[in-house]
Amino acid sequence: MKLIYAIVGDYYHAEEPIREALNLAIKPLTDSGSYTLEYISAEELMERLQTKPAAVILFKEDRVNPKDEIVQHWLTEPISAAIVRYVEEGGGFLNWHSGLASYPPDSAFVSMLRGYFISHPSKNQMVQYNGKVPSDNSQGTSKEISFEIMDEHYFVSCDEANTSVFLRSESIDGSSIAGWQHTSGQGKVCCITPAHNKEGLLHDSMIELLRSSVQAVL
Repeated sequence: MKLIYAIVGDYYHAEEPIREALNLAIKPLTDSGSYTLEYISAEELMERLQTKPAAVILFKEDRVNPKDEIVQHWLTEPISAAIVRYVEEGGGFLNWHSGLASYPPDSAFVSMLRGYFISHPSKNQMVQYNGKVPSDNSQGTSKEISFEIMDEHYFVSCDEANTSVFLRSESIDGSSIAGWQHTSGQGKVCCITPAHNKEGLLHDSMIELLRSSVQAVL
């Protein structure tokens, strides 16, 4: 049985709805008996990577205490290097929503992701997502997907020339890349920007996107 580790929840994102969405999305994988999902803390990640899990899912920003005068960050240079090494040696890494936020753009970790969160408007609004679900490299073509949810509209920087963009977002504030994937060494990386609210997280199309994104890094 293969392990999938998930690190979810931060100051702005409660763990419970994220877990609910993820559990629902990967239920076919866990029900099959092939995979086990285990939630861990960011502080445990470096040690747990030594067990060579099938994949790691990150829905957590780098800032531990964003409202305090002195802000602490959990991603140290050694942890960043360990993540990159794990992926290059064949691991899978899915960065989801705030898993793209506040990480140092010049870090080895963000370099591996080839993209990062820049900003979002102060108010949530209807965001349209259009594109395809990420490919798991076994089906050749990916299924088209289109849905609209009330969401934080993430605007990102993405090295589009060196990754495969499969999803884009649009709202009254503009448009952005919302999903991309690529290989890094022997491993696989996938990044998706939705969703923030519980209603968006549990939307049927969001669950489908999440399920495909997990499978894309296995």
